This record gives sequence, C-alpha cells and structure tokens, in this order.
Amino acid sequence: MTQNPSATANLDLSKAHQNLSVPEVYEHAVKAGAVQLTADGPFNAVTSPHTGRSPKDKFTVRETATEQDVHWGQINVPFDEEKFNLMHQKVLAYLEERPAIYTRDVFACADPAYRMPVRFVSESAWHMLFVNNMFIRPSAEQLQDFEPEFTVLHAPEMQADPETDGTRSGTFILVHLTKKLVLIGGTRYAGELKKSIFSALNYLLPKQGVLSMHCSANVGADRSTALFFGLSGTGKTTLSADPDRALIGDDEHGWSDNGVFNLEGGCYAKVIKLSAEAEPDIYAASHRFGTVLENVVLNPDRTPDLDSDSITENTRAAYPIHFNSNTDKDGMGGHPNHIVFLSADAWGVLPPIAKLTSEQAMYYFLSGYTAKLAGTERGVTEPEATFSACFGEVFMVWDPTVYAEMLAEKMAKHKAQAWLVNTGWSGGPYGVGKRMKLSFTRAMVRAAVDGRLNDAPTETEPVFGLAIPKAVPDVPSEVLVPRSTWADPAAYDQQAAKLAQLFHENFRRFEASASDAIKGAGPLAGR
Repeated sequence: MTQNPSATANLDLSKAHQNLSVPEVYEHAVKAGAVQLTADGPFNAVTSPHTGRSPKDKFTVRETATEQDVHWGQINVPFDEEKFNLMHQKVLAYLEERPAIYTRDVFACADPAYRMPVRFVSESAWHMLFVNNMFIRPSAEQLQDFEPEFTVLHAPEMQADPETDGTRSGTFILVHLTKKLVLIGGTRYAGELKKSIFSALNYLLPKQGVLSMHCSANVGADRSTALFFGLSGTGKTTLSADPDRALIGDDEHGWSDNGVFNLEGGCYAKVIKLSAEAEPDIYAASHRFGTVLENVVLNPDRTPDLDSDSITENTRAAYPIHFNSNTDKDGMGGHPNHIVFLSADAWGVLPPIAKLTSEQAMYYFLSGYTAKLAGTERGVTEPEATFSACFGEVFMVWDPTVYAEMLAEKMAKHKAQAWLVNTGWSGGPYGVGKRMKLSFTRAMVRAAVDGRLNDAPTETEPVFGLAIPKAVPDVPSEVLVPRSTWADPAAYDQQAAKLAQLFHENFRRFEASASDAIKGAGPLAGR
C-alpha cells in the first residue's frame, strides 16, 4: 500500500473532530448553521450557488508517472504540478486556521482484494456525514490502525485566485494520481467528494485488470448479477432498487476476475418528484435520521417538498446502502449475466427494450446516449442529445476505448447479454407523447435480467437495426414498437432519422480506434 504522509503535513489533526458519531455530526452541523433539520429526521443542506458538479473546474495534475496514461483533453484537463504543490500548501494553511476541522476515515471498494483506505479532511461537519454515508464504513477495530492510502482535503468556503493559482475560477477540484491526493474548494456541492474518488479509481483499477464502471448492480435469489448503466435521470438508481433482487450498489462498481463489487457503501439518489408509491425504498430512505438531503425545499413545517425544483432540479438524498430494504451485505456479486444500457430518449424513437449483439453493445456503450429535456435549461426548446462515452466519460481517466475493450472482453468471457432500454418517451417526443410507465419498464427489465427474454422471438426495426422482443410479460405489445405508438408515422420516421444521424456524428471520434464490426453496429439509417 502506497501512503502519502505529506498529504496532511503541517496540519495538526490531533485537534480535529475525528470520525464523529451521526448525532454528534448533527450537533456540529446545526451549531455551524450549515443545515436545516427536517420533520422526518434527515438534515437538509443548501449548496448554492453550486447545486451540481463543476466539471470545468476539475483538473488532473500532469506529471511524469501518469502522463502517458491519461487521456488528456476537455475531460482530463492538465494542471501544472508546481502550481498543485503551491495550492496544496495553501489549502493546508487555510484548514489549519479554521476554528474546527473534521476527518472521516472510510474505505472504497467492497472487495477486500482491492479495498482502498481514504481519509477526508474538511472544515465542514455535514460533508463528513455525507462521505460516511457514501463510502464503506470501517469497524471500530479497523479504525484503530487506519492508514489512508488516498487523501481528500476539502475547503468548501475557500476561494482560489485563478490569476495566481492557475485555476479557471474560485472553484477547484485538483487530482494528483501519483500522490493520491485531491484538493477541493470553492464549492459546497457534496457530489464532488464522491466523484473525486471515483475518478481516481477509474485510473487505478484498470491498472490492476479491474474494469471500473459508472453503473448500478443487483443480484437475484439465484445469484444472477445484473448491471445498469445510465446517465443522470435515466432510472439507474430506481431500476436497480428492485425488492425482488438484492442491491449491490447504485452508482459505481468494479468488475474483476472474481466478479462485480461496489466501489461505495451508500446511495446518492435524485429525489425530485419522488413518491412512496413509485419508489418506496428510496422514499423511505430519504426520510430517515442519518440521511443527508441536499438542496431540497422545505415546507413551513419542515417536511420536504420533493416536487419543488425552486433551488435546483438536482435534489438529492445521500444515505447508507443498508437503508434500502434489500441489499447484498457484502456489496459483491458474481460475473454479470445481463447488462442494461439505459437511455431516456426524449424524442420517443428508441424502442423501450432491445436485445443487443456484442458489437451493438460496444457501440451503445461508447455512445452513452440520453436526451436533455426541453425546458430544463434556459434556451433549450426541444430535446437535446447528450453523449457520454461509457455512460460516465466525465469521470474516465483513460481513453474511453480502454474501458470498452475491457467490457467486451469480460462480456465475451462470461457470456453476458446486453440490452438497450429506453426509459424516455413513447407516442411522440417530450411535449407530445408520454413517458414510458415505470411499471412497464420494470416489467421489461425484470423479464430481461431473469432470463425470460433470452430466447424470445424478436423483430428488427429498420432505423437502428435493433432487435425488439415481440412480447414481454405484463407489457402491452403495442408499446414495444415505437413507430406504432406515434399518431403520425411519417413524423416518427423523420425524428428517428435525425437521432440516427446524431449517433453517427458522435461516433466519428471513435472511427480510428473502433473495429469495422463495431462501427457497423450503429443505426442503419444515414450510413
């Protein structure tokens, strides 16, 4: 294990509040005026002006040991090592001057063979409960001789000076892969803490032959494992929280020679418009003592108004995974039998479920498609395509094709079947059609991961070349073929051709590295 004792040098951690209990964190956070207590038990933190990640303020230190590995560009923006070292000392000095600092020791990676001890140091008490919820919590015995391998220094109220510090703004997320050190400042948004470690693991795990994945995972009573890839808003958390299958994890996993394991120990669920009827597990967890709510609007009686997006649409609940009613206690599963790629197609042209060939699986994995809804951002008047390679390109450190090749190899070796599931619109685009009923999507996903669709008859639709099952238990057959749900089939043809062209345009960046078979697995229209 490589340790970095200089990570907290000149910072007197003996005076820090170390690994406080949950009630103690509540007391410190309330005293600091940083959170609001709710009527149901959680506390709520408002992180404005940052209510989401700041990807343009994230940098990776460019240094000799990792320079040839990192896929430099708009995602992995290089940062000067000398400026990082100066910024490191600046953050240490800032934290040393705070009236109180807090530490939290946790593990990343459920598989003991890959477990990584991580220490978070912060000026904020409530953020330390967030990471305690999100990662794997050591036992009291493990804490006695805890030695961090990775360190995160967190200064949310500190502002960088772009002119002298080399940052883009006052916000900074600086990752040094060799020193195993992250500096975060200028933002209260807690998601930066968990995603900084995910980015690091996306570099470290592939070097050990482990595929790191932005996906959720669950396991059936027969120990069959399923993975769910999808960008925000596609249903990754919702669909993996199935009462009939034990949840392994809802967001980040590794796939080793031994099987799948959770990289975390908690859930970070979107709660906008959450209901007890549609998502009972997540709803119940979001109303428990110990849960951290983020940017949720509170009613005058301090009950959460989960329908309000007046602060942000990106409202969240962070809670330990065992708050779900059915979880895998070890956070580990076997090799996946089924892999589900989720897309919320706001144009309503992708089929609600399709069986993919191995080449199509690689094509849609590298594409990582979903659609941003009209009206969610100023100036967006129609659905807007979003392509994020590996369904999480903003967190990937190697070239996306490295992860795709590892996935292809593991899928072939373990005979995993891939499916494309559209959790978006049917009968027309957003504003015309309706979103696919969650009950239908659940039925389709359950039938797929249970193996009931393995040998089901299919028909190939002509635009994308996707094989659509002719029948799915508990799902009306008329919703399975999207063209038949549109009142105007010619309008469907026009919209489908437009989306197919967007796929082709996006995939051009992989033409030099993808095989002819994978390039040929994309939409048939527009070639």
